Amino acid sequence: MSNPTADRRAIDALIELRAALAAHGITLPSLDLHLPSYAGTYDTPPLIALGNCNAGTAARLAAALRAGRP
Repeated sequence: MSNPTADRRAIDALIELRAALAAHGITLPSLDLHLPSYAGTYDTPPLIALGNCNAGTAARLAAALRAGRP
């Protein structure tokens, strides 16, 4: 059985990540919870699967990360 508190942390992080990416015009269609870790019996939050993306999306993601550096 999963840990509801840890699950909530992962879901909240996933929602925040989607929103942050969307603010930069980036969508990762495969972004979701990693189902095997979500269904497991661990006390840690499930993993978040970033998924696959095309070269253009990867370039936009890299540019957004570089722009955020202090």
